Amino acid sequence: MDFGVVLQTNPPAARTVQLAKLAEAHGFSHVWTFDSHLLWQEPYVIHSAILAETKRITVGPFVTNPATRDWTVTASVFATLNEMYGNRTICGIGRGDSAVRVTNGKPVTMSELRESIHVIRELANSRPVEYKGATLQFPWSRGSELEVWVAAYGPLALKLTGEVGDGFILQLADVDIAAWMIKTVRDAAAAAGRDPDAIAFCVAAPMYIGDDWKHMRDQCRWFGGMVGNHVADIVAKYGAHGTVPDALTDYIAGRTGYDYNTHGKSDNDHVDFVPDEIVDRFCILGTADEHIAKLEQLRALGVTQFAGYLQHDNKEETMRVYGETVIPALSAHVTAKA
Repeated sequence: MDFGVVLQTNPPAARTVQLAKLAEAHGFSHVWTFDSHLLWQEPYVIHSAILAETKRITVGPFVTNPATRDWTVTASVFATLNEMYGNRTICGIGRGDSAVRVTNGKPVTMSELRESIHVIRELANSRPVEYKGATLQFPWSRGSELEVWVAAYGPLALKLTGEVGDGFILQLADVDIAAWMIKTVRDAAAAAGRDPDAIAFCVAAPMYIGDDWKHMRDQCRWFGGMVGNHVADIVAKYGAHGTVPDALTDYIAGRTGYDYNTHGKSDNDHVDFVPDEIVDRFCILGTADEHIAKLEQLRALGVTQFAGYLQHDNKEETMRVYGETVIPALSAHVTAKA
């Protein structure tokens, strides 16, 4: 299992770069950043600085979208970064949440998401692609490599992920829900004639090392609110008790509103509807041993990367314990079983 961290690009940018360097020092393989250009600083500029000051870390957005960013420009960014720093980029993409909603926009359609994945991936892999009636290719790009991982929750998005994604991003660490979603993606891949084992499976959730459960829950409750935005869309489309597991939909019954100005922040004041049970299920909290136990369960489901959100007051200590204890434990278990 690989390990990543997910950072917000809050000013000062030097702080984001510092945390990325610390993540590499502690053995994390990926650094992901939010991508909402109004709420936070421009991520791709900061990605360049991270790549310049690290040696092996892979960097990408968590997640970008095809609505607020021109697809060809997005592809050009990745191809340029790869030329400058080697093939150390990755693209997480979804239909659009905070970046589009703060401008009163809407998530893109499944068809648009599918097409954007194809265009971005082909161009950023130094290949030609048909786009708006023209054949496009970066004449300056040679040997660029980019995987596109798709963030999804609903049945149609999961199906699309299995059909076209290089990887699947699931933004919650509930073992039961992860099992259902991973199976859904695998089944879609198999039905499309793809090898399900070729798809990367990334679970992302807040990770907090500690023993004060009230404090940890309060620091990470924002995550249930963030996930609730996506779940609300699913419920509106499919109903509260349908294809999607009830464990994912039941808790949003008390959801009354959401303020994107506190999106992804530990002091979010619009997440009182998120119960402790959901925080515990969706996040990974507690001692190192408790983290290891849950990560072992996720790895057994086929999860190939855990990406931990660090939007709380214990960033450095959590990364230290992961680097010294959690990551080696998971690596040792894999070696022992190999």
